[in-house]
Amino acid sequence: MHPTRLDHVALNVLDPERVAAALLARLPFRVLEETHDFVLVGRRPDLGKLTLLRSPEVSEPGALVHVAIAVPCAIASSSVDVGGELAVELVPGDRDGEVDLDHVALRVADPCASARAWLDLGFERGERIGCSERVRLGNAFVELRPGVTPTTERPALAHVGLLVESANDARARAEQTGLDVRRFVEAENSRAVFVSGPDEVEVELVEHLPTFALV
Repeated sequence: MHPTRLDHVALNVLDPERVAAALLARLPFRVLEETHDFVLVGRRPDLGKLTLLRSPEVSEPGALVHVAIAVPCAIASSSVDVGGELAVELVPGDRDGEVDLDHVALRVADPCASARAWLDLGFERGERIGCSERVRLGNAFVELRPGVTPTTERPALAHVGLLVESANDARARAEQTGLDVRRFVEAENSRAVFVSGPDEVEVELVEHLPTFALV
């Protein structure tokens, strides 16, 4: 798939505006885009972002343990109080870096098998932490922790977004490799193909159009 970075994490929340306000109170984020259906927050369009999707009901953790954001000036990890639907952690980042997505922690049945599936999507193998596996993409990673994923019809994690140069090329490669292509979406500032990823985590392979830099 040749993704270049972890572009965003999409989360299902009951009140996107409230969660966005809690994040903006702790981070130098801004609202990059807002509609009735979602609020997109981040430092800049070219850095890691959170897409807060409006859910009709309170979501449940499911496979998601937490989302972590790297903060250059932080000297210790802390949490953002965004309610009981999901966990957002702030972790120390590169002092010369930006406020950016650091990692997503997921609970999976078989971390080794899951890691291999993420490698097939273009990630690189990272370090092993105890029984957990990490797979890296640029400066960010996905941490795969062993455990039983609670069954839920209202998962907090909607999808993981990976930046690609061409969504059309990504769709062609996905079809060639036998991935389950769920849909192709063309929006004002982006186009994306959604595929069924490891452990039934939906993955968005998104291409930013030139207009997205102006958001």
